[in-house]
Amino acid sequence: MGLLPVSGAALRSDTRVREAARDIGARYGVDYTDDAAVTALLAERRKSLETEQRRPAAYLGLLTLMAGMFLPFAIPLSPALDAHLFAVLGAAGALTVVGAALLVHARAQWKQALRNGPLAGYREVLGIARAHGIPLAHIPPWLEGRTTGGGGKGAAPIPTYPPVEPAPEAPSDSPPDSTPAPAPAPSAPTTASVSVPPKPSAVSSYEHMADAGGWHDETGCLLFLAGAGGVTWAVTVGTAVGYAALLLVPVAVWIWLAGRRQGREKEELREEALKYVTALEAAQAAGARVPELSPQLRALLDDHH
Repeated sequence: MGLLPVSGAALRSDTRVREAARDIGARYGVDYTDDAAVTALLAERRKSLETEQRRPAAYLGLLTLMAGMFLPFAIPLSPALDAHLFAVLGAAGALTVVGAALLVHARAQWKQALRNGPLAGYREVLGIARAHGIPLAHIPPWLEGRTTGGGGKGAAPIPTYPPVEPAPEAPSDSPPDSTPAPAPAPSAPTTASVSVPPKPSAVSSYEHMADAGGWHDETGCLLFLAGAGGVTWAVTVGTAVGYAALLLVPVAVWIWLAGRRQGREKEELREEALKYVTALEAAQAAGARVPELSPQLRALLDDHH
């Protein structure tokens, strides 16, 4: 079971959220407080949406649109097409319109599958949970129709509801002078007592450097080319100053080595971050309320799955 946006135990911890989740689940025939049922629902719907995106109509529409757009550029290359210029331009326009229509139809079908059905109810539950102060650990981009990188608002965002005040504690009905009730017998620990594992320092380091780097290869290559160009200029023109560009070559090598060292360190920290996310998944399955993940850990989770 992967990391869910929110566990069933967290939804059941607030009576108002629990009742709302059960009412919504009754409409769609899904128990949104059952982690196993929600996991199966998300896996099945994600596969269904991916299949929807790979329908023949989408590929046919893309190919038809490309054919209509590039057909006019082939006219100067073919005398036969040039001889029937207006017919070719008309065919190109028709192909463009048909291709665009097929793509729009495929997109509409995908949006309908995303916005309707049990997924719509689950997004309602998530919006209600967030309004009641229950953190959402991680929302998969596909659930909101966002890109793989998680950018954009998405075709079906989580609904936003006004924040709800915490539920007031029930007043005691017993008179002040009454004899206090005996303490209940100790029982087995409940799932609410499950704690979230602390974040290791390696995971914090990964969050800080996850978006760093990535420029070493390009910079090293530019410096190496600049050094080679300077030497070539010195040899061609006969100016000894150009040989000074050779100093850029060891700088380029040093930058490459620094990038390689940073890459190894980042990969080691990435493994620690994956272990931490796995520990969070186990804690959530045991009933712990997992806090919202950082953007770096969310991106790592998206790439991993």
